[in-house]
Amino acid sequence: MGMMGPGTMASVLPCANRIPVKDLAVNPSHPSSPFSAGAFAAALVLGLAAPLAAAEPETRGNPIVTERFTADPSPLVHDDTLYIYTGHDEQREGAQGFLMRDWYCYSTEDMVDYEEHGPLLSWKDFEWARGDAFASHVTERDGKFYWYVSLRHKDVRVHEGFAIGVAVSDGPTGPFRDAIGKALITDETPNSVVLNIDPAVHVDDDGQAYLFWGSWNAGRWVKLKENMVELDGEVHELKAHNFFEAPFIHKKDDIYYLTYAAHYPSTTEYSTSKSITGPWEYQGVIHDKLPKSETNHQGVVEFKGEWYFIYHNAQLPGGGVYRRSVCVDKLVHDEDGKILKVERTRTSVPKVE
Repeated sequence: MGMMGPGTMASVLPCANRIPVKDLAVNPSHPSSPFSAGAFAAALVLGLAAPLAAAEPETRGNPIVTERFTADPSPLVHDDTLYIYTGHDEQREGAQGFLMRDWYCYSTEDMVDYEEHGPLLSWKDFEWARGDAFASHVTERDGKFYWYVSLRHKDVRVHEGFAIGVAVSDGPTGPFRDAIGKALITDETPNSVVLNIDPAVHVDDDGQAYLFWGSWNAGRWVKLKENMVELDGEVHELKAHNFFEAPFIHKKDDIYYLTYAAHYPSTTEYSTSKSITGPWEYQGVIHDKLPKSETNHQGVVEFKGEWYFIYHNAQLPGGGVYRRSVCVDKLVHDEDGKILKVERTRTSVPKVE
């Protein structure tokens, strides 16, 4: 909330006798008042007696999407626009289990006005899939946009039967199509995990791309070939303290940050490294458990000089574990490169130009 500005009566009146402002304002005939009744009225007209309230910054409000339930955000900046790709919770109120069939995108140039795009992609766009459009991640390379998605495979099942696919487009809002006609990661991929969901891709400064994913206390990473749709080498274990699911990589200065959901119900915690392949040094909790939502799934992005933490809660009317809503708040790195705990707000973040 805004605070009163300094332009009050106290700042313009003589203060030798320290007369309470209320006495001067209410009673201009006070013996110590320099104002006559007429002078006080003139002061009111000039605005000298009225406190100046600081202007409230323009904000969107959290959640940023109220037309539908959205979850598992993935941010991408392209051409001075922020794109937030989301899952879509469709489960009816009171029912159990995630019901997710497609993905949306919300774009903004100023963090206040958003445009909805979608649905841009569905599990039905992958002939090898049979449902469950879970968490996803979008990245850009050489003018093409790659959308990595979690889906249930219709044929391959050794453990939970989830797989990671990839779609491609020439633009950030599509049209997207299955890039390879098959899954990139399945239960049969050597050294994959029991629940192959929550992909996150980071293209490093040298052009090498890495795919991270995992759930149920088991994370993995692998290099991608330059074409972004083939694995390049073996799958490695992701070793991070308290890791549960939802890995996400961002880099600031010379530090790599690995944020992820820890435990279940989840907090968001993070580790840091000088290398994208680790080792990862644990740093702590940056986002507490959420009321009504057992999952915690984050994306981190720098946009127009500000850092943002993008996540979901369950605070819309009728919200809950399977009916979540995407939010945006500030992310702050201190002078030592540590991430301060995220302060959740109802307002979201101020408008940027």
